[in-house]
Amino acid sequence: MNPKAMYAISYGLFVVTAAENGKHNGCITNTVMQLTGDPYRISVAVNKNNHTCGMIASSGRFTASVIAENATFDLFRRFGFQSGRDVDKFAGFSGAWAGESGMIVFEGTNAWIAAEVEQAIDLGTHMLFIGRVTDMDVLSDMPSVTYAYYLEHIKPKPEKVGQTADGKTVWRCRICGYEYVGEELPENFICPICKHPASDFEKV
Repeated sequence: MNPKAMYAISYGLFVVTAAENGKHNGCITNTVMQLTGDPYRISVAVNKNNHTCGMIASSGRFTASVIAENATFDLFRRFGFQSGRDVDKFAGFSGAWAGESGMIVFEGTNAWIAAEVEQAIDLGTHMLFIGRVTDMDVLSDMPSVTYAYYLEHIKPKPEKVGQTADGKTVWRCRICGYEYVGEELPENFICPICKHPASDFEKV
């Protein structure tokens, strides 16, 4: 089985946010999808290791901001490469305003959709939240980012490493660029930054 087949699926990228007890958090995801049109419903699958997942489960609300092609890598670094358990991702960030269901990110996005959770399904590693849309708006006509566009035009190209100075092998996460040093990458290894599995690492 070749897991790289998953990369052939075309999808967008989103900042999914939630609010709980006056605190805000958000994460990058590629799993937002429209389900129905009358009433409007969307779904999002969030890794259980993400702080945002627990906040959505507790608050019963979330907001998805659609990332646009004018987004910079700083947006992905802020919401994708650090944990809301350790830092306030919105500290010093002026590109968002507070909505009822979470922060609405307007910097580097073209639309936002707020939803109230109607159903939560445990998928093992992820929680799938199905929500009824409570509000939404278009911010610009800038095209939405696809994952392929992100890899080609936004994500910095990593330098070739090959081996460390002392001859050890380097494995790099294709998603976020995190590097693991060791001759073999454990099969059950999970990237500590983006939470993707060992199958998303490559030897460099």
